[in-house]
Amino acid sequence: MSGHEVVVVTGASKGVGRAVAERFARDGARLALLARGRQGLERTAREVERLGGVALPLPTDVADYDAVDAAAAATEEALGPIDVWVNDAMTTVFAFFEEIEPEEFRRATEVTYLGSVWGTKAALERMRPRDRGAIVQVGSAMAYRGIPLQSPYCGAKHAMKGFFESLRSELRHQRSGVHVSMVQLPGLNTPQFDHCRSKMRYKPMPVPPIYQPEVAADAVHFAAHHRRRQIYVGAPTVYTILGERIAPWLGDWYMARTGVGSQLTEQPIEPPREGNLFAPVDERRDAHGDFDQRAHPRSAVLWASKRRRQLAGSVLAGAAVAAGAAARLRT
Repeated sequence: MSGHEVVVVTGASKGVGRAVAERFARDGARLALLARGRQGLERTAREVERLGGVALPLPTDVADYDAVDAAAAATEEALGPIDVWVNDAMTTVFAFFEEIEPEEFRRATEVTYLGSVWGTKAALERMRPRDRGAIVQVGSAMAYRGIPLQSPYCGAKHAMKGFFESLRSELRHQRSGVHVSMVQLPGLNTPQFDHCRSKMRYKPMPVPPIYQPEVAADAVHFAAHHRRRQIYVGAPTVYTILGERIAPWLGDWYMARTGVGSQLTEQPIEPPREGNLFAPVDERRDAHGDFDQRAHPRSAVLWASKRRRQLAGSVLAGAAVAAGAAARLRT
């Protein structure tokens, strides 16, 4: 891992994108920061510089491929060849599906899903000729299991997973040196619950248990430097994925009973809250939302995932010792 690697982060003004930028900055990375809001990007850039990185804020609407490609070109001209590209930008509408207008659903999909596709395309066009580089898709447990009130986001994350699997197969077929990975996340304490559009009468919140965005950033950083297919963060992510594979009907029943209430606080808001769906909202926010008191700063699942080879070796060694002891008892 080089302290001078060039990293592009989309959705870098707040939330997970901000936390990811800060994590790479601690390595001294040169970071291109992409998001729509100029003021939020400038705040992230100042923090990146404070932490020892180099920041290039590039106001960009990731739903526009030409704008994303231009940002990639500007990154390489200013900072050098791109080593890592992180697709994190998202937006959504918290509402029952029948209350979401077609243009709202389209916009959420274009940012969250097509934004990742366009970022991947811009990165690959530069990485493929060099036959190296890493692209990290910031996914979610909701790439496997849809939940109520988030049909645009869940649909986009499912689509991202399908795109990711198709692309990985193609790159392996072509024996490419470019690596693509996906990080599947649980509920996170980020500002999206303050700045995404909502049509609910109460402020939305992440599904508990909640994790801090730095946990997600650690997973993204690890994925960028280790050739893993997927990284899971948080026990709820693992339970969700396993449950969907074993008994999807049970997930339907459970989400019908608990999914709406578990995503709403007791804090009333006046619907509809416009949010950042069509234009950036300049809230003075960083990576964190309003749930610091409830958010976990670490994930045992991520810890184990990062050490799976050592843990597997320990299990095998333990099994060998147990087998040896059993053999001695029989003699």
